[in-house]
Amino acid sequence: MNTGTNTAAPRGGAPVPAPAGHELVVAIDGPSGSGKSSVSKEVARRFGLAYLDTGAMYRALTWWCLDRGVDLADADAVVQAARSFPLVQGTDPDREQVLVDGTDVGAEIRGARVTGAVSAVATNPAAREVLVARQQDLIAGSGRRIVAEGRDVTTVVAPDADARILLTADERARMARRGLQNGGVEDAEQLRAQVVGRDAKDSTVVNFTEAADGVVTVDSSELTVEQTVQAVIDVVVRAAGRPA
Repeated sequence: MNTGTNTAAPRGGAPVPAPAGHELVVAIDGPSGSGKSSVSKEVARRFGLAYLDTGAMYRALTWWCLDRGVDLADADAVVQAARSFPLVQGTDPDREQVLVDGTDVGAEIRGARVTGAVSAVATNPAAREVLVARQQDLIAGSGRRIVAEGRDVTTVVAPDADARILLTADERARMARRGLQNGGVEDAEQLRAQVVGRDAKDSTVVNFTEAADGVVTVDSSELTVEQTVQAVIDVVVRAAGRPA
């Protein structure tokens, strides 16, 4: 199922609160530059839910390995680091908190050094297994009232989510968005390496380009951010049986 421009009429950003104490888990995955983070945060705000960026956890582990001199080509060493690195990750959609051993690494994990190395961690199946367990703990710790986004959230991390969405966009749109996100400093080849190249590496261990059974596809190629948010909200309302 694909929700396109005809299903995304914005409604002025009105909140759509989940009833207090009622579980509501929304899982959103998709390729780089599809808008997962910005859309997931806003959907979390509208429903009054927590927010989990699973990709930030992989980046934080990458930062820790680089900082401690762990060889990313040594799969066992990366797994050991995943099991023991002292991470505190917040779930407030309005305030990113990623602390490693008390150090705020929120800015550094988005930098070129980590971005260029994170696939080595993200494609380590045993390390993924360790981090998935951490992510599931955070979902449980939210009282199962959370929007979780990442490359395998709909199929591995939260396959039992109330709403599961594959957020996608064509290559042109994804590269343009990543360029804006990065301040317009990269040329086309650098952007292609970040968007298409990263996806090609990560797709060797997880499928985030095709919707699994029960996962609804939202194509944001021709949608504004607000329209995409509303399209996702519409999916959640239908899937979770909430009144619109």
